Amino acid sequence: MAGHSPLDDPDNARFAWARYWQIMRWMALFSTAVVGVVLYVLYLQIGFVSIHLYIASALGVWLTIMLMAALMGLVFLSSGTGHDESIEDRLEDERNR
Repeated sequence: MAGHSPLDDPDNARFAWARYWQIMRWMALFSTAVVGVVLYVLYLQIGFVSIHLYIASALGVWLTIMLMAALMGLVFLSSGTGHDESIEDRLEDERNR
């Protein structure tokens, strides 16, 4: 049977999710700055080829960084709140033999 998760408490959950979204806002700002640098370097390297190249590059870089930030943020949220420790470890008996 699974234990009590700290995220079941509304106050803890509200604080954790607020922190998560704050990290995501900072990462969105950082990602936008990185996209600006990438587009500038791309323009210096190859010049203006097609607007589609720049749109695809911007979206690819921005979405890649944001996906990484979202997944790592969820890992930190889960670990930092103690949610990871509240799971039921069904293999614990197997390892103790």
